[in-house]
Amino acid sequence: MLKPGFKFILILAAALAFFTCIDPYTPKLSGYTSLLVIDGLITNANNSYSVKLSRTFQGESVASTYVSDASVYISDDNGNKSFLNYKREGIYKTDSLEFTGKLGRTYVLHVSTTDGGEYESEPCLMQSVPDIDSIYLEHDQELINSGTETQQGVRIFLNSKPGENNDYYRWAYEETWKFKVPMPQKFEYLNDSTIPAVDKVKEYCWKIKKSDNILVRSVPPGQLGPIEKQPVTFIAPDKSDRFNLQYSILVSQYSISKKEYDFWNNMKQINENSGDLFAKQPFAVISNIHNSNDPKERVLGYFQVSGVKQRRKNLSFSQILELKLPFYNYPCERIEKDPHDLETEWGPKKTWDDVYSMYCITSTYYFVEPLYIPGAAHSKSTLYKMVFAKPECANCEVTGISAKPDFWVDLK
Repeated sequence: MLKPGFKFILILAAALAFFTCIDPYTPKLSGYTSLLVIDGLITNANNSYSVKLSRTFQGESVASTYVSDASVYISDDNGNKSFLNYKREGIYKTDSLEFTGKLGRTYVLHVSTTDGGEYESEPCLMQSVPDIDSIYLEHDQELINSGTETQQGVRIFLNSKPGENNDYYRWAYEETWKFKVPMPQKFEYLNDSTIPAVDKVKEYCWKIKKSDNILVRSVPPGQLGPIEKQPVTFIAPDKSDRFNLQYSILVSQYSISKKEYDFWNNMKQINENSGDLFAKQPFAVISNIHNSNDPKERVLGYFQVSGVKQRRKNLSFSQILELKLPFYNYPCERIEKDPHDLETEWGPKKTWDDVYSMYCITSTYYFVEPLYIPGAAHSKSTLYKMVFAKPECANCEVTGISAKPDFWVDLK
């Protein structure tokens, strides 16, 4: 799966190709060898904000490079300036102790590149946003395989309290779930007579995934009541391990302008139609960033400014059981081997070291545990089998993190 930031760049690049193509097979970007991509969001939350800079290049395949040598700052309508510091991979961050967005204030993003480019966003007002009233789940289904099959699962919805003058909304979410690998590594093989237990069994970990789909909604004029049953995401429990132990989702709600709504809505349509960019009539991809010295230069991305409200929903294992949906089964094979399994009719006699070498050095398996002859004292003469498994089945850190998230509380 593509990372959200890279996927965002690919969508933008695809959109640009869609709107400037001369030949349907090799779109041309007249006058440009590269395009600057600026992706940033500031809110009134008390944390550090990020602006990401990269460049896309025209060619047979869309590639991007990070911009690490720019000067980036944010100004407001009171004349204040807050400079961002470069961190890594094109990401510039504010200091949370020096800058926090404030409702009712207007902000402008400024970017200066070493090639003389001076980029500036349109002034963006930070609007207030109503609270999320509730997050809940319902049994639902989705069509898959081009609409030929039905997939059962649950859909997460939210209800929001009434807004003041909020006509356009955007949502993002972050999922966190605890999982357990089915065959954790419990022993370490040194030789056939020295097989100690590992210091720390890496059995339980957490996975964190940020949303990469676009969720926007407009409210008809004169209907500024509460938002009800807004879909957030669909989960098929038998397709991932999200619901195998404990699950948590943090939903962020933003109030956006009409122009930003149009931007995200266009990106959503392009993403949904990415299999055939020429199936729909062209429409303008709107950005609120321009080159002050060259208004004709295309700039990709959007500087987002909004108040934010968040709400978390935790789902315990007992609540998951009540859903009465199938659990995810890990595609993990338990491999039990001894030296005789490696021997051939004319080959030399194999040893336990040979078995270990074949699976853990030549291949990428993990040694999980030894099996001894039942009732016999544990020694190399009573070693019966060696058990191996794929890394993702034996060590939870291969696909997750072992450090418990700060907010996490294990539920019954």
